[in-house]
Amino acid sequence: MYRISAEEAKRIREEMEEVKNVSAYKRLQAVALRGEGKDNTVIAEVTGFHPDWVGKLSKIFCNEGIEGLVKDERKGGNNRNMSEIEAEEFLSKFEEQAKNGQVITVETIAKAYDEAVGKTHKSLSTVYYFLHNHGWRMVTPRKQHPGKASDEEIEASKKLTLN
Repeated sequence: MYRISAEEAKRIREEMEEVKNVSAYKRLQAVALRGEGKDNTVIAEVTGFHPDWVGKLSKIFCNEGIEGLVKDERKGGNNRNMSEIEAEEFLSKFEEQAKNGQVITVETIAKAYDEAVGKTHKSLSTVYYFLHNHGWRMVTPRKQHPGKASDEEIEASKKLTLN
């Protein structure tokens, strides 16, 4: 069990006043309450964290100090592998092929996409999402014309026209 002293709790409270990030503030608050002798379930009710997470935050504090609670290693929401210009250049090759009547499959685009970004994606969802964001849609050829008459109607028509 990781113990936090009252002195450390006081130091954490001082740090809380300087922190501007709400998430970091809540993490510091949880550990400060732990240092003030509160139980994990009580701390969880106050902060909204799960009691297990409160224990993990205490472990982080004991191992890394306040810096471990304040740091934010998230990368942000822009997870694109290409810029808009690069994406347009990449898709223009396939657009030319489509205009020439070639059938383009997602597997073909995915292979080229992986080569272009230098990563190997396990599923096609990344490519589907990429194509959707650039206005591409799936078009597949039909096996037969939708207005084609049934075989019986064709035979009946032949009998009428032969007479």
